[in-house]
Amino acid sequence: MPAIPYLNPKGFNFPDPKAALRDPSGLLAYGGNLQPASLIAAYQKGIFPWYEENQPILWWSPNPRSIIYPNDIKISRSLKKAIRSCPWEIRINTQFRSVIRNCAELRRNNQDGTWINDNMMSSYVDLHLAGFAHSLEVWQENNLVGGLYGILVGNVFCGESMFSLKPNASKIALVQLAFLMKKLTKNGFIDCQIQNDHLMSMGSVNIPRKEFLSKLKTLKDEADFWPSHWQCIIP
Repeated sequence: MPAIPYLNPKGFNFPDPKAALRDPSGLLAYGGNLQPASLIAAYQKGIFPWYEENQPILWWSPNPRSIIYPNDIKISRSLKKAIRSCPWEIRINTQFRSVIRNCAELRRNNQDGTWINDNMMSSYVDLHLAGFAHSLEVWQENNLVGGLYGILVGNVFCGESMFSLKPNASKIALVQLAFLMKKLTKNGFIDCQIQNDHLMSMGSVNIPRKEFLSKLKTLKDEADFWPSHWQCIIP
């Protein structure tokens, strides 16, 4: 594998995302730190950390990039029925720690480890307390049953992970995020980072990294749209 830049933990500048490797796709640099200022700078440049326990911090900017345009969110008939048939409640930023912890546990139980390690959780909680990381939560009978979290960069929501403790709960969270953005933003979109079958079924598309970075640059300085509450919309 070709050498990638090392980032000094005490102070560093991210390389140009165009310098990222093709294989593995998007690997840009290693090292650095997970301080809030570093994470904000990374997301504003279309870069995110993703690494396993006992690895150095790895920084990525994949090409192509998977995104969801809010107007193009796909809602299957069965999902519409699920939304309409149950008294879901959507809350915002009331249980950020619980959301990220559930995301980590879900992946730890389903896979051999997770990138949402203790250091990552602590850093993203700090980002949340600083007003940059947010959770959208799905509640049922006053119980947290699903949700997602991510980082807001202007009018772009950089999604990190989601979880479900009840069938369809994470899908409902994603649908509600799309509706929220469609209602409150202009030209905003959801950054899904890397494509997978689940995201494709919900309407994600791949765009070239160059196009993604151009859109991000245009939208990153727009006013944040995140409200303090949200009522579940029934499609």
